[in-house]
Amino acid sequence: MNTEITLHHHNADATDVFGFWLYIMTDCLLFASLFAAFVVLHYKGAFGPDFKQFIDLKYVLGETFLLLGSNFTFGMASIAGYKDKRGLMIFFLLLTFVLGAGFVGMEVNEFFHLAGEGYSWKTSGAASAFFTLVGTHGLHVSFGLLWILILMIQFIHFGNNQIMRRRMTYLGMFWNFLEIVWVFLVSIVYLMGAM
Repeated sequence: MNTEITLHHHNADATDVFGFWLYIMTDCLLFASLFAAFVVLHYKGAFGPDFKQFIDLKYVLGETFLLLGSNFTFGMASIAGYKDKRGLMIFFLLLTFVLGAGFVGMEVNEFFHLAGEGYSWKTSGAASAFFTLVGTHGLHVSFGLLWILILMIQFIHFGNNQIMRRRMTYLGMFWNFLEIVWVFLVSIVYLMGAM
């Protein structure tokens, strides 16, 4: 009987991991499609104002440091979790949340600033592609922030056990995925757009 429960638990873990990787792959396809639309619609000669004049690379660098910092603090939270230092882990998760929220706040501020400058989602297809791509990333980060809050509450309530560490691993994979997408966003949208 015990072997049957262990085998079932192991199969459930394998199914969870497979399901999460499927989710990450569907997100890869989503972002690949949005990047493709952005690149096609921002091709030289496209209708609408040139995005180049609206890019503030110093501001984007600030956003990047916030997201990179949140990734670092999440890594520290993971290490603290595996060393069974729950207080330190929750502190680093809270710091991750603050940095991630700062990133989302800067992104929303950037959107309002661009709209105020005359570059809104309805300006052109190219502008719409920009807001859709960057906004989708921002929504994913916002979802990650909610996930961090829920995970902190669960760690306080349930403690640091194998199930909670697995949930932390899934969140870490998601958070790292968002960092990778941001690197592509900075490279393709902002740096290439500034050239």
